[in-house]
Amino acid sequence: MRFDVVTLFPEMFTGVASLGVVGRAAQEGAVSFRYRSPREFGIGRHQSVDDTPYGGGAGMVMRVDCVVACLEALDADAPHGPEGAVRGHRILLTPRGKRFDQRCAQELAGRPALTLICGRYEGIDERIHGHVDEELSLGDFVLSGGEIAAMAVIDAVARLLPGVLGNPDSLSTESYSPTQGGLLEHPHYTRPVEFRGARVPEVLLGGNHAAIEAWRREAARAYTEAVRPELLNRRG
Repeated sequence: MRFDVVTLFPEMFTGVASLGVVGRAAQEGAVSFRYRSPREFGIGRHQSVDDTPYGGGAGMVMRVDCVVACLEALDADAPHGPEGAVRGHRILLTPRGKRFDQRCAQELAGRPALTLICGRYEGIDERIHGHVDEELSLGDFVLSGGEIAAMAVIDAVARLLPGVLGNPDSLSTESYSPTQGGLLEHPHYTRPVEFRGARVPEVLLGGNHAAIEAWRREAARAYTEAVRPELLNRRG
């Protein structure tokens, strides 16, 4: 999968693209990255990419012409597949977007290329919405830019690609997995058996795999009910 990123700060992605699961996936060729800055298409001697908002108000607004020019340049240089140039599915990271979740990550993992658009300042001129395919948000809060949200999307999607995780069974037992019924994942324990008075549950030490699985299912349900009860309602 290819990730194209439109950002004023491409250097922010150095870590996520080179370390951990995503970094290993990049080394093995499962994912690749391209970055393009709207600044390349900025206006005037200072390559300005923002301006004051019409109607007044605080802050500055990113210009739609600079961002769209950046998108079109990425598309013009897009690598070719069997059916020609592969245009990235354009995603605008914005607090006004649809909530990004595991189901969305799974859908995006089936696409050959994603273009992640990172806004700054007060956001991008409203007319950008006519040039994107989807708008996503991490949650009900505001970040200073779209880069951190884009990194979260990259990590969540990349780990779902075939061969990226060392043990693919990890995907079937983690939180929100369909095989888990969409519940939060059960608790995990390792050595030491006792730490400051807190012991590992005895059932996990006994070697009875049927009992362990039953405990894990119930623990996942109980934890979900306590922390995210709406997930139980979503199951019907």
